[in-house]
Amino acid sequence: MYANVRPVKLFEGVMHKVHGKFRQIWEPEMVDMTILRENTEGLYHSLLKRASNRAQGMPEYTIPDVEFPDLKGEVVYDPRPISSHGTERLVKMGFEICQTRNGAPIDGTSRVSCIDKSNVTRGCQLFRRTFDSVANNYPNIATDYGYIDAFTQWLTRTPEHYDVVVTSNMFGDIATDLASVLQGGMGMAGSGNIGDNHAFFEPVHGSAPKYAGMNKVNPIASVNSIQMMMDWLGRKHGNTEILDVANTIEQSVSAHLSEGKQLTYDLGGDASCSMVGDLIAQRLAKSLSEQ
Repeated sequence: MYANVRPVKLFEGVMHKVHGKFRQIWEPEMVDMTILRENTEGLYHSLLKRASNRAQGMPEYTIPDVEFPDLKGEVVYDPRPISSHGTERLVKMGFEICQTRNGAPIDGTSRVSCIDKSNVTRGCQLFRRTFDSVANNYPNIATDYGYIDAFTQWLTRTPEHYDVVVTSNMFGDIATDLASVLQGGMGMAGSGNIGDNHAFFEPVHGSAPKYAGMNKVNPIASVNSIQMMMDWLGRKHGNTEILDVANTIEQSVSAHLSEGKQLTYDLGGDASCSMVGDLIAQRLAKSLSEQ
């Protein structure tokens, strides 16, 4: 599952917490993009390889020794391998997803943006060359480029420019956490880990041990991940009924948020996790029964 697909969509009624206050910073109609993060290579490759070997009962993976003669004291390093094969399949998925969307909010242009650091690293230079090669197969889709450091400011200043973004593993990990702020925080951010034949879906956030047993965290990231799963299954199997369920889940979340009444603490409310989940589930069940 080589692509970590992370939609960034701001729903009506969601406020942004800035300086300890909840207010609308970004406009809902101006935040709707999908970021694809390469999921198997880059700076996390060694960690992933070690975990994979352990799970399969294989010998422990060790990275080759490299000397850094100009560095003093204890030195450790992590390689950052990027391959044309890994990049090609990620970028291709980005263009395929772009064809299913409505374009960038600012102008409706179908656009895939390549975010890298190709002015510095050779791995990113390969990433960009491979991006250009794949882009040639999609002449009706616009392309643009950005260095990751500049992208972080553009992401917050002009999110309406972006439709689909493709980037490497660590860059995507960091940038999508920042992007979650646009949609109300990590409690809103769903994701999918997708390959050619299999996928699994989960919130972008990890666990929150300090909130364990308190019934207060936002369940919507999990609900949005389920919506993504249904959409993926429907498209993969050409099943319009499953796609209808996916659309109805999104509509149910949107309707709940637009009322602005029962929200969890991270969105400025005091509703419990189970209360929000139950209300969305009830709305979903009612909508499905009426179809």
